[in-house]
Amino acid sequence: MRHQPVLDWIATRHEPMRQRLIEWCNINSFTHNAAGVAELAGKIQQYAATLNGLITLRELGGVDEVDRTGRTAQLPIGPAIQIIKRPQSLRRVLLCIHTDTVFPPTGSFLSVSELPDGKLRGPGVADAKGGLVVMLAALEALERSELATNIGWEVLLNPDEEIGSPRSAGLLEDAARRNQIGLLFEPCTDGALIDRRRGSGNFTIVIHGRAAHAGRDFDRGRSAILAASQLTVSLHALNRAIPGITVNVGAIDGGGPANVVPDLAICRLNVRTTEPADEQRLAAEIQRLVAEINAQEGLSATLHGKFTRPPKIPDDRAQRLIEATLQCASELGQPLVRRPGGGSCDGNNLAAAGLPNVDNLGVRGGEIHSHNEYVFTESLVERAQLAALILLKFAAGEVGGVER
Repeated sequence: MRHQPVLDWIATRHEPMRQRLIEWCNINSFTHNAAGVAELAGKIQQYAATLNGLITLRELGGVDEVDRTGRTAQLPIGPAIQIIKRPQSLRRVLLCIHTDTVFPPTGSFLSVSELPDGKLRGPGVADAKGGLVVMLAALEALERSELATNIGWEVLLNPDEEIGSPRSAGLLEDAARRNQIGLLFEPCTDGALIDRRRGSGNFTIVIHGRAAHAGRDFDRGRSAILAASQLTVSLHALNRAIPGITVNVGAIDGGGPANVVPDLAICRLNVRTTEPADEQRLAAEIQRLVAEINAQEGLSATLHGKFTRPPKIPDDRAQRLIEATLQCASELGQPLVRRPGGGSCDGNNLAAAGLPNVDNLGVRGGEIHSHNEYVFTESLVERAQLAALILLKFAAGEVGGVER
């Protein structure tokens, strides 16, 4: 194979990649642990300096979220990292993955451990620091090839993907316009290439009622928790009423002493869509249910949140990039199947902005977002070789038909 020397070099990098993964996963980068995200960003910046690209840290401020009292508070997030090299090239590729995880620093899942079968278990080993290690190794490999000068590349590492990329959405959209293809490094949990994804949104409904003594004035009270419970049932019923959507009420906050009719409840939900038209219909149904609460004496409800990602439906250019990726995997003896996925990621955002992309080029692993999250460490080399081969073929003009 023409590109074999570069691929062979990646094969020698297994242990350094493994050690880097352990080091970076032992840094807590929960979305709202801004200090931890910034610490990780410093490590990445130091390591990526060898790529000789222009590195910029972008401070994104905070994210408005409804707290347990029903008030809107701004929670911190860390910086995004942008690295750009050869931006004037005719062929340009965007490489993305997120630095945040879902594991808070106050939890018990804070460090990496080795499993007897050679796997690593730890926070973010698969989602998505394994993909981060793979991505940087692939770029190192590209830069060792004489073909590197044929393409320009841009790296975007965002700190808020796990909450829907509310602050980095604009960065993603801008980057999509500057490049011709996108490679994202979400985990490849079952060995399949995800070609289509559902859209998603996060909403919070704050319900105010009227407090009263549960013994003396029970009938005078208006229970916010009862209203939230009835709302939950109605929201769940939408799963049967609208084909292709999912509504999941993940948490209800509120209440207090058992002898007081509760005057506050907070209902938090995630929604998934399959087709673009689902958003409008689902939004109308949620607004209708909120209006029904507001029509009741002594109750009021306020809707917060939005759809953060539209469904990802591959167009012709995306189909050609997917086929090229499958061909690269086949040449490496890593045959992939393609299938749709139920999750969403920044690949949705990029596709909506017009950038064809493949979005789960990260490591093989499983049980993500749980305390059993693990990675097959041999996939560090495998997936870095796959990403590098895609880059090398793009540089050689062998991945075509995706130009704007």
